[in-house]
Amino acid sequence: MNRGTLFLVPAAISDPKGADSAPLVAATLPPATLAIARSLRVFAAENAKSARAFLKAAGTPFPMREITITEIGHAPAAAVLQPLVAVMQAGSDIGLLSESGCPSVADPGAQLVRMAHASAIRVVPLVGPSSVLLALMAAGLNGQRFAFCGYIPVKPDERNVAIRDLESRSRRSSETQIAIETPYRNAALFDALVGALQPATLLAVAVDLTLPTEMILMKRVADWRKADVPSLEKRQAVFLFLAD
Repeated sequence: MNRGTLFLVPAAISDPKGADSAPLVAATLPPATLAIARSLRVFAAENAKSARAFLKAAGTPFPMREITITEIGHAPAAAVLQPLVAVMQAGSDIGLLSESGCPSVADPGAQLVRMAHASAIRVVPLVGPSSVLLALMAAGLNGQRFAFCGYIPVKPDERNVAIRDLESRSRRSSETQIAIETPYRNAALFDALVGALQPATLLAVAVDLTLPTEMILMKRVADWRKADVPSLEKRQAVFLFLAD
């Protein structure tokens, strides 16, 4: 029996609050990606509710009651993922959906991808938006050498130590450091970066990527300390810095 395929289906990276998200999905995902998303009836997703919203916006032709979505959560256990592997071993295709952007990048779906490889199941990444790469493209920092750090510690003392360690690494290797934060903690992280980084360090913030409200700014930390603070409240943001 032929095995199924694990398709990694990107989602829109920003959610236009109070608006129809179908135009955003159509604008940011290529037709070939949408065609595959529309053809699938079995999905794994971090959150089932947002997965259903994405599939509706993507134009799935199937009623939601005919689509199976396994919610894997933030830290999926093998007991949750193994049945999905078994489905693919039996010949069915599955789509892995992220909450935002590309699956298995800063996303719990990576564990399912690993298990698929271990079971000799074909893994196909589909083309779509990545907030990390879009922000890096637009920041004007070093795009030849960079590191995605994910989330920086929340506790102020630990956060300042982590920021300074990352800045030292950036200075040694001329490496752009990239971090993200949950929207309600964006302002706290931005203030911490401006306070802890050296004045000459370049700091960029990319907000609401792909939305009409998109904002991408890059300044030296010394200039950020004199500038008006951008509004980051409840907005998806990516932070990048490079020690000069």
